[in-house]
Amino acid sequence: MTSVQIIFTILMLIASLALIVSVLLQKGDAEGISALTGGGSSNSFFGKNKSKTIEGKLALLTKASATAFVVLGLILIFV
Repeated sequence: MTSVQIIFTILMLIASLALIVSVLLQKGDAEGISALTGGGSSNSFFGKNKSKTIEGKLALLTKASATAFVVLGLILIFV
């Protein structure tokens, strides 16, 4: 294993741990099936400013760590 592979493997381990933690810290969808029909509180104050809440930041962390996980996985295939 070369040093480049070791570095990317360590980065992938960090991304996977961040992905696991961010998914486990998120709350479940309390609206259930009503979210599919358009019901819910998307027009409330918290719905409009969702990106500034803890849940919004966790969702952003989940997206970023999932993207990093996939990209690092593809890099490790070709290295």
